[in-house]
Amino acid sequence: MAQATLNKSTLRLVFDNGIDESGKSVYKTKSYSNVNTAATADQLQAAAAAIATLSSMPLSSIELNDSSVIN
Repeated sequence: MAQATLNKSTLRLVFDNGIDESGKSVYKTKSYSNVNTAATADQLQAAAAAIATLSSMPLSSIELNDSSVIN
């Protein structure tokens, strides 16, 4: 039976960068690789919130992208 093994996680912060000329929201992203794969959602949210305080743009969302190996 095949198994998926988590081998890499990337934390992506999405910041609200205002509105463009046509009235659509503009977003900027910042990605952090080599995230501890054992980190909990609460730990990741706390880390993202701490990082976001260093930005002049408000934090819009937090995304976690996982990569797994299937064997």
